[in-house]
Amino acid sequence: MLLAARLTLAGGAASAPVDTSRVRQPHRRVVFQFDQRYSLLQRELVGINGLKLGVEWRGRLRTGVGLYFLSSAINTRADAPSFVPPGSTDKIRFRYGVLYGEYVLVGTPRWELSTPVQAGLGYYYVRYQYPNGTVYHAPRNFIWLIEPTIGGHMRVFRWVGVGAGVGYRQALLTQDKLEDDISGVIFYGRVKLFLGDLYKVVRGRERLFSQRGLHRRDYQPQP
Repeated sequence: MLLAARLTLAGGAASAPVDTSRVRQPHRRVVFQFDQRYSLLQRELVGINGLKLGVEWRGRLRTGVGLYFLSSAINTRADAPSFVPPGSTDKIRFRYGVLYGEYVLVGTPRWELSTPVQAGLGYYYVRYQYPNGTVYHAPRNFIWLIEPTIGGHMRVFRWVGVGAGVGYRQALLTQDKLEDDISGVIFYGRVKLFLGDLYKVVRGRERLFSQRGLHRRDYQPQP
């Protein structure tokens, strides 16, 4: 289980504090997230760490940029260069940046269901280690990726929730076997800490473990 944090900064003046657990806010706000996903690549559970920074529009649409990297190297099924001696080990690594868009399908004070889609460009390389310990890095190659997912969360309290999601990563315009190495199902489960709401709860000296603001009667959509 991993920790995701979102910091929200409301834009525009307001005469009263805004409850950011509600959707369809009449303003934009900055969103920042630690984003870690998991994939089964080469029958191994692999973590992919990322950071996302973007803007939320009226609580329904989020757009921004992200940066991801593979937390541990994986084996490749691509053929090794002819000069690599038999018995060598090979590991593939990749990093990539993305542009993302996310539309909130369902948004209530407690629940959210959204469809994030990411498309990006990165690079990958293969690291070979010879039997005598010598290391050879193959030249870097560019890679295009697209990642559609669906995910959601439930707020346990106003400032903390639990979430999960599933999707698929597809590598494009690479060697066929390397596409298979990198492409795969994405899934995640996480605890989400809403820093903006935590700050408001602490600043307002509210009860930390209250259900205030999470009931349907507290939800009044903005026109």
